[in-house]
Amino acid sequence: MPRLPLSPTAVVWMLGATQILGYGTVYYSFAILAAPIATSLGLSVSTVFGLFSLSLLVGGAIAPFVGRRMDRHGAPAVMAAGSVAVGLLLAATAWAPGVVGFAIALTALQTAAPAILYDAAFTTLVQASDGGARRRITHLTLIAGFASTLFWPLTSWLAAHMDWRGVLMVFAALNLLVCAPAHMLIARAPSRTGRAVPLAEPDAPAPEAPAAGAPAAGAPEAAALLPEAIAGRVYGLMTLGFALSGFMLSALLAQMVPALTALGLGGAALVVSTLFGPAQVIVRFADMFVAGRRDPLLVTLFAMAMFPLAGTILAATAPSVAGAAVFAVLLGFGSGLKSILQGTLPLALFGRAAYGARLGRMTLARQFLAAAAPFLFAWILERLGASVALLSIAAVGIAGVACFVEIARLRRRHPTAASPGRP
Repeated sequence: MPRLPLSPTAVVWMLGATQILGYGTVYYSFAILAAPIATSLGLSVSTVFGLFSLSLLVGGAIAPFVGRRMDRHGAPAVMAAGSVAVGLLLAATAWAPGVVGFAIALTALQTAAPAILYDAAFTTLVQASDGGARRRITHLTLIAGFASTLFWPLTSWLAAHMDWRGVLMVFAALNLLVCAPAHMLIARAPSRTGRAVPLAEPDAPAPEAPAAGAPAAGAPEAAALLPEAIAGRVYGLMTLGFALSGFMLSALLAQMVPALTALGLGGAALVVSTLFGPAQVIVRFADMFVAGRRDPLLVTLFAMAMFPLAGTILAATAPSVAGAAVFAVLLGFGSGLKSILQGTLPLALFGRAAYGARLGRMTLARQFLAAAAPFLFAWILERLGASVALLSIAAVGIAGVACFVEIARLRRRHPTAASPGRP
């Protein structure tokens, strides 16, 4: 089979576009469509969100299986099949005849989603290149970070001109006619492993600085970088740390405006919340030029510390608008880096081997806690008030940071010649 002349830049942009469409159609759109779906099916909006949360849990449970398939068959092939499945299941969700049919179709849709979202795209970049995957993951998340910015207004506009079933049919067509062909194109040519597209490099490329807290140039992406004696503990701590930090982020994103309002910000709550998105973009731009030269674990510690710091500042300064603005910006900084580091830190610590399966198992833990977070935060918010709720989840965020502190301690006690961030 002839090799396709796909440059690394072309693949990153193609995946960036499909990530925008993927996240927009299977995730962000439901924030807009929940109300019309509830009205159409005779449900409360909270029930629709409950069904959505349940479907996310099921999707998280299937993620390790999807990760193993990516390692075995190649991530681009899995993404191509996933796009077809997502397109068909969006159509099935659109035409579900009742509540039971809708719940079944929605759950099936979210079981297919792990095959097209970040874990799959990250694995594609790792499998397709002998080097530079970390920088490309940073670029990919920068592009894909516009999914909510684009799809919230797009979904609102479509919903103003057609019912929710028609909107989902449009989204089904986008996955079938845009995402699936793009993923098939990436999957056509074999890499050195025979499983993913070889990214065509220019002749005699200059060494590039790794990104998102990657190790120094020359550190092998293909080899595990931790001693076997601590690898299992480090993986467990890393998984738990990202899951706990994700719990706090999920709780705050789901209830940001209600929490800010409860703290007395009134009409400023919505304005302050809009600072979150730009902060994510800014920190990802900065990461391309600055953080790529830093130890990935130190970058992770910095990013995860943003979550409890943001929550504590908000609780301590409310109802100050300035304090709330600092909260939103810090939360955006942490979230923007977290999306990158969930793909790059495992690569830096463990190498390329079984990368897809490793991300899949991490996703299972993250999804489980993230699905429970909005409900638990709302429960505390209603019964004990916003300040107690914020400090409670800040404590969870601190526990997440502690996991990465322990990883740093273990790494110092068990140094290796190829430790991330070392010459």
